[in-house]
Amino acid sequence: MGSLANYHKNLPVIEFAGDSIVPGSTSWQSTSANVVRALEVYGCFLAICDRFAPGMHDSIFHAAEELLSLPIDVKVKNISETPSHGYVGQVALIPLYEGLGIENATTRQGVDDFIKLMWPSGNRTFRETTLEYSKIVAQLDQVVMRMVSESYGITNSYEALLEKTSYLLRLLKYRKPNENESGLGIVPHTDKSFMTILHQNRVPGLEIKAKNGHNWIVVDPSPKFFIVMAGDACMAWTNGRIEAPQHRVMMMKGSEERYCVGLFTFIKDIEIEVAKELVDDENPLQFEPFDHYKFIHFYYTDEGKRAKCPIKAYCGI
Repeated sequence: MGSLANYHKNLPVIEFAGDSIVPGSTSWQSTSANVVRALEVYGCFLAICDRFAPGMHDSIFHAAEELLSLPIDVKVKNISETPSHGYVGQVALIPLYEGLGIENATTRQGVDDFIKLMWPSGNRTFRETTLEYSKIVAQLDQVVMRMVSESYGITNSYEALLEKTSYLLRLLKYRKPNENESGLGIVPHTDKSFMTILHQNRVPGLEIKAKNGHNWIVVDPSPKFFIVMAGDACMAWTNGRIEAPQHRVMMMKGSEERYCVGLFTFIKDIEIEVAKELVDDENPLQFEPFDHYKFIHFYYTDEGKRAKCPIKAYCGI
């Protein structure tokens, strides 16, 4: 359990079950070591979570299909002050992609506010499904980050961030490419989140760029896997020890429509800063303290879009 010897497509697979999620246990410690190593080497890993009931996979993707089948004039009501947190679609560069976002997705108020826009008369099943899913996946995120913070000796730093953590649930669709279209579903990028946890609907497409900078690792879309991925904010918080991986979506000609659900973590109302425990003569400070949401807005400026590494351009030393 928690063994890094189990690789799939060159990505480590780590199981979160039994004693491995009990803080202080021997299994917790070994799983923590595997989590940190996976994030430091790959920036991501595949997680198997025993808290995720088998039927939840079908329920959340039924919810995604129901949402994304709504008329476009309804979906565009999903507006956010934060770029790319609301509806994104009908974009010339990525015509296959469409997605909506539920802000504060682990709270009933956040989900209800979203449902009022999409279904003014309500949608109880959608509310229960998305809220339950968000809470379960948020628990996985918190277990992973506790393991990381304990391993680095920066638990106090993480506890301060956890109190200010907000969760965004995005439900995404990639349509089948037409005969004359590129299969590019989403351009290569790193996430601007703190952490991201993705879940796929059995249709392949997600690819992670290998650290050699040349090869792309195709991620198994099996419903048993969650893809746990570091974002740019985590890279800065760990003083560069964990790097956010480049990833993209490529749709094959003749493939089915692809759905994906992602839970993204963001830190609000507090600056993210490198803990002093991660700075020494061999590891000098690489990032100034920064506001997570201001960084997101920076990314969508001309300077941010041109930057090879936006987080370094924004607050790097």
